[in-house]
Amino acid sequence: MSAQLEHPLLLSTSLKLDMVNIGGHWLEFRPIFYTWCVMALLAVVALFIRKRLTLIPNSGQSFFETLIGGLEDFVVANTGEEGRKIFPVLCGIFIFIAGINLIGLVPGCDAPTANINTNIAMALSVFVYYNYVGIAKWRAHYVHHFMGPMLPLVPLMLPLEIISHTARPLSLTLRLFGNIRGEEIVLWLLFILAPLYSTLPLYFLFFIAKALQAFIFFMLTMIYLKGAIEPAH
Repeated sequence: MSAQLEHPLLLSTSLKLDMVNIGGHWLEFRPIFYTWCVMALLAVVALFIRKRLTLIPNSGQSFFETLIGGLEDFVVANTGEEGRKIFPVLCGIFIFIAGINLIGLVPGCDAPTANINTNIAMALSVFVYYNYVGIAKWRAHYVHHFMGPMLPLVPLMLPLEIISHTARPLSLTLRLFGNIRGEEIVLWLLFILAPLYSTLPLYFLFFIAKALQAFIFFMLTMIYLKGAIEPAH
């Protein structure tokens, strides 16, 4: 059980969601609760914008068109036209992680990504997905991605590639967890040392940092997918 840092601006009103008993087992519920809150919010926003789509976009439609269009252009520029097929997943990853990162700035809420279990689940999902995409495209020939450029190098490259690929979920998990957890701790400590005066000016900085971490996760996932869909060398 890992301790959760409640948002310092509303310590007294945070919901008591640390643990729940399911089937006689105590489970950590706080990150799950806030994850579902973000999912519900994103679904409501998507439905709202969908119903208000017009040929002359309003401010909300323009924002999401610019965001999604920019991300799609970035993916296609780096992966080629095949990137359009995997873009919906990549875009969903970015928006979802940005949402669960930024909810940590809401008074009384915690970022689910400050809990390592959330990040493990997302990293393993990425690991399974990019290998699935590679296998679906190349079938049995996908194994060539692990064998190196020349047959004599197979005994050396095969174990190195296996270690490299299995380390990717760990890298994704620890990078996101360390940065978001560290920001939560800094915010909490600064509030204790200088309430409000120190935390409010840092909100903009933390907003940028949390959005950047979502983009880094998105970009690394794109790189892994690019490697899976490209022919082996």
